[in-house]
Amino acid sequence: MAEVLLFHHAQGLTPGVCAFADALRAAGHVVHTPDLFDGRTFPSIEQGLAYIGEIGFDDLRERGVRLADELPVELVYAGFSFGVLPAQKLVQTRRGARGALLFYSCLPISGEWSFGPWPDGVPVQIHGMDNDPIFTGEGDIDAAREIVEKVEKAELFLYPGDQHYFADSSLPSYDADATALLINRVRRFLDSLDTSG
Repeated sequence: MAEVLLFHHAQGLTPGVCAFADALRAAGHVVHTPDLFDGRTFPSIEQGLAYIGEIGFDDLRERGVRLADELPVELVYAGFSFGVLPAQKLVQTRRGARGALLFYSCLPISGEWSFGPWPDGVPVQIHGMDNDPIFTGEGDIDAAREIVEKVEKAELFLYPGDQHYFADSSLPSYDADATALLINRVRRFLDSLDTSG
């Protein structure tokens, strides 16, 4: 069993994010799904980002980081898009991380936007669609490739398609086939931590 702290995307803690977490729970893992938006969900990415802009990207990221203080140290940190911000910061700055799962987004591990070097021995999976205009068009894929190049246990999985939130079953962008493959890969990742840890 692995224990996962999973952060939602810019549309909020949607039923699809909860369903994804439930799929991991069904495989025997503990999954925490904090709501950084206090119950708010948004019908579009743009509206969600507008809300994040009102509250402040840094403030919401730090809200997620603080939530980890209430949980055990040895966690797998996971995030969907905006949720990658607190997840990746925690992986890179909080001791004890067991792994990272980064969906639809990725931050550089070098340069001015980095949280610092990737911690030794912490495995990571990164997932995105190969024609997603956000993931491939805004530099996330370059950050992902940097991690794969520099981190010993790093995997980048690209899925055919152009949707951003493709693993959220409550949204029109949902791709059932890609999500099934993603969940299988994530379960395998979590199971490997369980057997090795």
